[in-house]
Amino acid sequence: MSQHTTVKVSKETASKLAALQKVLNTRTMDETIALLVRKRRIEAIELAFGSDKRPREFSEEDRLEGRS
Repeated sequence: MSQHTTVKVSKETASKLAALQKVLNTRTMDETIALLVRKRRIEAIELAFGSDKRPREFSEEDRLEGRS
């Protein structure tokens, strides 16, 4: 059984969440918030670990040998 709680937000924030719910095509506010949290976590992980969507090949100039 799922537990529920109440989160107090301004009417403006609730309105923005409702608009996002329509855009994201989620069924509930809970689903909308969960999706936003998941997306943010992925962004944070990519930022922390330096994920590069377009990896490039190393050139001879990238070598550390002979650098001071």
